[in-house]
Amino acid sequence: MFSMLRNIFGSRTTAARPALRPPVRVPIVRGRYDAAATTDENRRHWANADLLSPNAANSASVRRVLRSRARYEVANNSYARGIVLTLANDTVGTGPRLQLLTEDEQANRFVELAFAQWADAICLAEKLRTMRIGRAESGECFGMLVANPRINSPVQLDLRLIEADQVATPLAIGAERRMVSNVDGIVLDAYGNPIEYHVLSTHPGDGMAFGSSLTKANVLHVPADAMVHYFRVDRPGQTRGIPEITPALPLFAQLRRYTLAVIAAAETAADFAAVLYTDAPANGEADAVEPMDIVELERRMATVLPGGWKLGQVTAEQPATTYAEFKQQILNEIARCLNMPFNIAAGNSSGYNYASGRLDHQTYYKSIRVDQAHMARMVLDPIFRAWLNEAVLIEGFLPQSMRRTDSLLTVQRRGWFWDGVEHVDPAKEANAQATRLQSNTTTLAYEYARQGRDWETELRQRAKEVALMKELGLPLSQAMPAPTIDPNQESDNASGDTATAMRQAA
Repeated sequence: MFSMLRNIFGSRTTAARPALRPPVRVPIVRGRYDAAATTDENRRHWANADLLSPNAANSASVRRVLRSRARYEVANNSYARGIVLTLANDTVGTGPRLQLLTEDEQANRFVELAFAQWADAICLAEKLRTMRIGRAESGECFGMLVANPRINSPVQLDLRLIEADQVATPLAIGAERRMVSNVDGIVLDAYGNPIEYHVLSTHPGDGMAFGSSLTKANVLHVPADAMVHYFRVDRPGQTRGIPEITPALPLFAQLRRYTLAVIAAAETAADFAAVLYTDAPANGEADAVEPMDIVELERRMATVLPGGWKLGQVTAEQPATTYAEFKQQILNEIARCLNMPFNIAAGNSSGYNYASGRLDHQTYYKSIRVDQAHMARMVLDPIFRAWLNEAVLIEGFLPQSMRRTDSLLTVQRRGWFWDGVEHVDPAKEANAQATRLQSNTTTLAYEYARQGRDWETELRQRAKEVALMKELGLPLSQAMPAPTIDPNQESDNASGDTATAMRQAA
């Protein structure tokens, strides 16, 4: 019965089934990237490429070599030293200034002045510049928040700078804490947050510290709240930093070698006043002259050479390109890893015009603003938080409205002012700023902030000056007519020093 039904329904299914189509062949596209192909020409170039993790690539031994070479270059290369110092001075300047934005204006000014007095007592600006130098030449810098009773301030908190070499984990401690993620001196929790730092009591480079600083007894266990770690994260999961001038280290070496080669070629040519040579064959007739013999030549005197000999001079055929061209190109490449234009790195703008100089500076100062925001978030905010926590413990020091420190740490209630950038043409910038103020496309707070100044403080000062001038009978400045801007120069009025416009607005 089953076989009969199967034959019946099977035949119907077969009859209803459509005719099978021939299979469609899908073409296979074989594409590739030229950069992913390994050939005989590029095999040696990519021989050192690897797939190491960020912490494995930046291992302790690798960072130690990079730090030593970067410090050596900065200490002995004038361009490297100037580039690093310029970067630190442009980023930090004379130091950041705190501005609080709470509803209590008097309390804001009191805390701002108290913090400024404390920052001046501990030389905070100098330490921030040192940290920026350390990030460029060592890759990172640590600052430990400690108590210092000798500080001339009610808040006796201090920032003690620590080099990257001094933050390391001895093998004995690392073996005890295998269950905890430990990256060369930094203990991380399960979420990747630092919870503890291992600081050697003495620097490994000290002569008296060799062999003794890597023991358990000579390690300080510093909690994360008391440590500031300043470095740039280039890869996800990166915990330690490498020198920012790492890509430029071979170029610095080439610049010094080329300079020495040019000097050696010039000295070699100058050492030989003249050379005697002959066109006579080996067995030809010529007066006998000792090889490498010296012939004294007197000034403004005619002389007779030995028979069969001629007088020639050694000329320096190197460099093939001019020395100035080579220096310009290699310094341009060196400074590129720091987003620094050539004229700032070289300290020479003789080959620039006004427009090209401003275009290069826009990229550089935008990078500076990024660095300032990063320093404010990673360094200044933790320092201010620690200062507040110490200040609230002093009876009667802070105003009552400021004793809730958590409310002062929000972005809306505090900010940092940095030094402004001076404009190369203050008159043009002043006209542009006055136009923006009259058209309500900007505010006094924003314009003053671009100069690194507090608009409330400046306006109060200006009001005092105007009142005193009226009291003394001095004439006030006459109102100036509305500025006119040339359309051909409109693009030049973007940023810079705004002192003239501030006087007009006040």
